[in-house]
Amino acid sequence: MHKRMTITLDADVYDGLNRMVGKRRISQFISDIVRPHVSDSALDAGYRDMAGDVDRQGEAAEWIDVLGDDGADAAR
Repeated sequence: MHKRMTITLDADVYDGLNRMVGKRRISQFISDIVRPHVSDSALDAGYRDMAGDVDRQGEAAEWIDVLGDDGADAAR
């Protein structure tokens, strides 16, 4: 679903967009740039990628073990 929105740009920015992406493609260009900054799906994809990285998961588990052991011996 699309929503209509009016934004104000400096003339040189608008002219640059027209030159670089074309008049009929400005909305899609802006949407593609803004989406990762406002959509939770980008964050979800990052977590999914991180969870699939077996080496990093192993390193994280080692850190957790080491940090957990340090706290167990601390005087209370």
